[in-house]
Amino acid sequence: MNPVLFSLIIGLLGLAYVAYTTQQVLGRDQGNADMQRIGKAIQEGATAFLYAEYRVLAIFVAVVAVILALALNWQTALSFIVGALLSALAGNIGMNIAVRSNLRTAAAAQQSLNDGLRVAFGSGSVMGMSVVSLSLIGISALVLLFEGTGVSLEQALQYVTGFGFGASSIALFARVGGGIYTKAADVGADLVGKVEQGIPEDDPRNPAVIADNVGDNVGDVAGMGADLFESYSGSIIAAGALSFAAIAAGELTAATVTLPFLVAAVGIIAAVLGTFLVRAEEGASQEDLLGVLRRAIYGASVLVLVGVAILVLTNPAIGWDLFTVVVIGLVAGNLIGYSTEHFTSYTEKPTQGIAKAAETGPATLLIEGLAVGMVSTAAPAIIVMVAVIGAFYFGGLYGVALAAVGMLSTLGITLATDAYGPVADNAGGIAEMAHLPSGVRDRTDALDSLGNTTAATGKGFAIGSAVLTALALMAAYAQAAGIETLNLLNPIMLGGLLLGAMLPYLFAALTMTAVGKSAMAMVEEARRQFREIPGLMEGENDPDYRTCVEISTQAALREMVLPGVLAVVVPVAVGFILGAEALAGLLIGATASGFMLAVMMANAGGAWDNAKKWIETGVMGGKGSANHKAAVVGDTVGDPFKDTSGPALNILIKLMSIVALVFAPLFGAGLLGF
Repeated sequence: MNPVLFSLIIGLLGLAYVAYTTQQVLGRDQGNADMQRIGKAIQEGATAFLYAEYRVLAIFVAVVAVILALALNWQTALSFIVGALLSALAGNIGMNIAVRSNLRTAAAAQQSLNDGLRVAFGSGSVMGMSVVSLSLIGISALVLLFEGTGVSLEQALQYVTGFGFGASSIALFARVGGGIYTKAADVGADLVGKVEQGIPEDDPRNPAVIADNVGDNVGDVAGMGADLFESYSGSIIAAGALSFAAIAAGELTAATVTLPFLVAAVGIIAAVLGTFLVRAEEGASQEDLLGVLRRAIYGASVLVLVGVAILVLTNPAIGWDLFTVVVIGLVAGNLIGYSTEHFTSYTEKPTQGIAKAAETGPATLLIEGLAVGMVSTAAPAIIVMVAVIGAFYFGGLYGVALAAVGMLSTLGITLATDAYGPVADNAGGIAEMAHLPSGVRDRTDALDSLGNTTAATGKGFAIGSAVLTALALMAAYAQAAGIETLNLLNPIMLGGLLLGAMLPYLFAALTMTAVGKSAMAMVEEARRQFREIPGLMEGENDPDYRTCVEISTQAALREMVLPGVLAVVVPVAVGFILGAEALAGLLIGATASGFMLAVMMANAGGAWDNAKKWIETGVMGGKGSANHKAAVVGDTVGDPFKDTSGPALNILIKLMSIVALVFAPLFGAGLLGF
């Protein structure tokens, strides 16, 4: 059977699993009337934001598609549209199941910890499997379509670079827009509710609490899903594009062109089987729960290796060297995840050290958190360095791209462990607002605390895979632009490198400022309601949740435009004005700088969050203590670090690389003659 057709069929089977799991999750008990009322408010807010965001993005997609059709060809424009639509669809599916699973998770947690875990994880697996299935279906279908028109497989894969461009564009806007939304609401809710009014997290008296719960879904579910949809797609496209030059040079066989499709297909099967390993005992500790999720991820990784070994045995032309490359990618991904756990889990010394620093106030806690974030960059940098060198040794530039495919092959289950976190967080909020017994909140808190760690792990995994994918796309761009060597002594190339190194900082500043401005509007509105609504603090009247939701929505849509446009316009402008080599320097600088900054921000933010959670377990004074108030300040600073700016940086470096690859045929010496 045609390997691309086989991967299309496996993608469709993955969607069948999505439908089955959705039916299982939605068949669970929705709880009492109060829980359903709260759940409906969160669902309506999240859906309204996503549709408002998509209306803005539809204009962007239409304009860019016309430009691609006129400047390049209709095939690339079609691929761009399909990539954008499927990325949006994957995010929509994941978020819609998440906002329906939160109250079901709270209801299930009334029965047992395992029941709550199974519902939340089932919701996460819908997100994970939707991403990998739709991506593989889209790429495979487009390749088959273009081949059916009489073009070669090499040309078909060149057209499909537009798919990666479309996916990257949606990912950036979804991540930035969702991140601004969720953190404006979260910061507003924390500062006014916990710090100023002294009320618990998720207290129904807090006007920003529904917007905060909505934000968990639009940022950490839809945004993260779109992010990894783009990484997954980009790795397959880059590997396919790089294979032809290696084949022409006699370094690889023709069988390697479609190997990325087969590895991705094997990964979908392995991820589905891995989901059945998720089971937890009542009273399990965070370490026990983390072990449950690790078991599922490691189990899926082993199944991928078995599947790829079978591919090599049945087709020796692939070669064991490329099997080794897949091993390198999988091991690197798991090691990055383990490193992130170490620096962000509250059972580990780095996060506990941040909590200890709270004894002398928020300033020392912030200093310690920044130091932990900076130190945490060392391990991922070394892991990626070794992975790149190892993959290149066994497979050349193609090997680097295939290592990214290997790392992302278990994405269906890796993303499930990430996307389940916001569902558990929402479940805890619903339990608090619906006044469920304290034992229920204890169970959802256990799941939520684990979710903070898995979310940080997911961000680390996303960043690591983004770097490998960006490097592979960069190599494909260099080939497409006819660049054989990059001379660091060339001032044009060096200038591009410095410009690229600056961009992640500018991008992070724009997104941080956007969160700050939006949060100020949220704080003012929450303060107004506490001041003007009689009996609000006494619980005699309800706050106006809708106004807070509207503030976050409008702020996110307004503030996401500039960072998103910047990521698309800058590489095109540099390519046309300074030339192809300057653009290569830009990509190198942005990738190196963005990698370090993204890891630092994501890990510092996750560690601050879990330091607060560690204090809330009852150590160092517990909730309401001076130590806790200092930790809340750190968590508030860390929110845009870990959920807006940090995660968006890995999309920035991938988007600029895919834009460069798509427009490579148009770049030459540049308008300035360089």
